[in-house]
Amino acid sequence: MENHLESLTIGAFAKAAGVNVETIRFYQRKGLLLEPGRPYGSIRRYGEADVARVKFVKSAQRLGFSLNEVGELLQLEDGTHCSEAAELAALRLADVRAKLTDLMQMEAVLSALVGECRARHGTVSCPLIAALQGG
Repeated sequence: MENHLESLTIGAFAKAAGVNVETIRFYQRKGLLLEPGRPYGSIRRYGEADVARVKFVKSAQRLGFSLNEVGELLQLEDGTHCSEAAELAALRLADVRAKLTDLMQMEAVLSALVGECRARHGTVSCPLIAALQGG
């Protein structure tokens, strides 16, 4: 089985990593993933470390890290640069908190507008439409 994981075609690699082939190629163009050499007359092969790297990238993206930030994290992946990784994470956390604040404000405004829409009857103009039109 181990031998199988060290000789994956790009399609099998993408499947093992839970992404599509174009994602693999995109990560290679971005420098997040090395493109293995192609033995003469053969196809490129990928291994378990490549699968782990793509899963790392996807995990970081799910936490909101940009691909540039993921690249920085990958440079720190040996585990000895925890303070630098923590700095990146602290910036990301501040961004997430700001977005949460914005989302909570959006939720409050939309909730109020939906409530106003439900309270209106007859031919009165829609409060939601009026608010969006600046009225």
